[in-house]
Amino acid sequence: MTTIPTIHLNGTGAKTLWAEYHDAYKAIDQAINALVDATCNGRDYYPQGEQAFHDAREERQEALNKLRDVKSYAQDVLLGIMAQSPDCD
Repeated sequence: MTTIPTIHLNGTGAKTLWAEYHDAYKAIDQAINALVDATCNGRDYYPQGEQAFHDAREERQEALNKLRDVKSYAQDVLLGIMAQSPDCD
């Protein structure tokens, strides 16, 4: 559940909110892609022992999952803003 800002006269404008969260969404997407593209190869971990590469892959997956959760949050806020102000896109 994501708490969506309410668009009203005394608050931040819908287009401003949408632009800010859209920028955040795009940046998170770029961060996900950059992490996916970053090398995670067993040859870089074998001197640490057999378990190190498996640990590194699990840690990387956890980090990606967190980024995807944040991306989902930003998307939920964007959709909530758009539901209140359809001219934002």
